[in-house]
Amino acid sequence: MAWDENSNVVGAGDAAAQLEKSLDNVQVILSQAGGTLADIVSMTIYFLNRDDLPAIQQARSRALPAATAPASILIQVAGLVIPELLVEVVPIAVIPLDRFRDPA
Repeated sequence: MAWDENSNVVGAGDAAAQLEKSLDNVQVILSQAGGTLADIVSMTIYFLNRDDLPAIQQARSRALPAATAPASILIQVAGLVIPELLVEVVPIAVIPLDRFRDPA
């Protein structure tokens, strides 16, 4: 999700900024286990507003170049758990064993 280190929503009112922050957070988590965004093999993006789709797709393309982009699906929903959120991302990554490290 588009949270900062204090669990505050980042990018209120801006779906692209929220997706970028969400992917930044995913990158941090993956890096702790030896992975990168290129290790994402599948991703679901939940979003609220159809009008935000172009901005969401552009933000996704900036973070995940076509050569390594995962299979993905975008699902429009009526709402997310935190009212300020416009997008939520659910990635699945496979980190090769030669790079994997236990993040604990």
